[in-house]
Amino acid sequence: MRGYRPSLSLSLLPLAMAMTLALTACGDDKGAAAAGGGMPPAEVSVVTVQPGKLALTTELPGRLEAMRTAEVRARVAGIVKQRVFKEGSDVKAGDVLFRIDPAPFKAAYDSAAAAVARAEAVRDQTKAQADRAESLIGKKMISQSDYDLSIANAKQAVADVAAAKAAQETARLNLGYATVTAPISGRIGRALVTEGALVGQGEATQLALVQQIDPLYVNFTQSSVEVLKLKRALDSGALKRVDGQAEVALLLEDGSEYKNKGKLLFSDMSVDPSTGSITLRAEFPNPSRLLLPGMYVRVRLEQAVASNAITVPQRALQRNPQGATVMLVGADGKVAAQPVTVGDAQGDYWIITEGLKGGEQVIVEGVQHAQPGAVVKAVPFGAQQEAAKTGAAATPPAAGK
Repeated sequence: MRGYRPSLSLSLLPLAMAMTLALTACGDDKGAAAAGGGMPPAEVSVVTVQPGKLALTTELPGRLEAMRTAEVRARVAGIVKQRVFKEGSDVKAGDVLFRIDPAPFKAAYDSAAAAVARAEAVRDQTKAQADRAESLIGKKMISQSDYDLSIANAKQAVADVAAAKAAQETARLNLGYATVTAPISGRIGRALVTEGALVGQGEATQLALVQQIDPLYVNFTQSSVEVLKLKRALDSGALKRVDGQAEVALLLEDGSEYKNKGKLLFSDMSVDPSTGSITLRAEFPNPSRLLLPGMYVRVRLEQAVASNAITVPQRALQRNPQGATVMLVGADGKVAAQPVTVGDAQGDYWIITEGLKGGEQVIVEGVQHAQPGAVVKAVPFGAQQEAAKTGAAATPPAAGK
């Protein structure tokens, strides 16, 4: 009798049953996880837009210009004997800058003074003769022609005195011009001549340059198209004029903002045909002499105020061939794409002219997780949290503040 040997299939049956139970339990766990909702919704940063008052500013390139500029020139010919001023210093109107050799002008003045004395002596003599002739003509002791000649000589002598005095005044002025003074108060640059130079020979030689740089001007231009658009918006009531005198800010070449504010003085009444722009001028105080004529700057000009402007951060805006859109988070937490019409940029914000009414939650960060129809978790944008801490409004501050 052969011995009994159990079959292989019967020996593996308990193992198969155990594996089946384990797989069943695992499947039940996955099903429970699916029933619990799966992965949590992605977080996105949002801002709640609200209409508010916004100052509309424009940045324009410009150049600084001295308020007054005077070229110091030699008004008489001569040799420069002395330079009195220190280059690069501040001078006042009337301060002595150069001295030109005065000897020839002093001699000319003395000669003119002598001519005046001689003319006055002749005048006195002819006047006495005219007086005698007048007393004799009544007695018929001289002819009428002799009388007329005496009167004419007396009048000519008076005229000669006047001419001599005028020549003396000219000589006095030339003697004074030998001492060259500052025509205006300001900062003087380098000397353009040295001692011993012959100046004023045939032309008024420039000796130095004085510039008044506190305050100073900045000249800048704005496109006539932008000016026309601004005027139309003001006329329609979409924008309001800035109350009082427009305040102007200055951005220096390194990008920093100048601490002192300026004021707008005027704008040209005509358009430059070569550039299609209008020239404007502003005035800035310069007590520290930081600003210098000729510097390139950018002018931030506040031209109008929008009373119900809606703005969104620039990073919240998406552009495509169909136009611009922003992603919104609804009350149910679902994402929706909203087409918008975009106006001008103000700092880091875009002005939205159409598409938003206020109160919407606009996604700023996390847009890559926010597909239309997806459920997301909205959290305040970092800048909005900071604004809430400081009590600031949700709308962006006016540019330049």
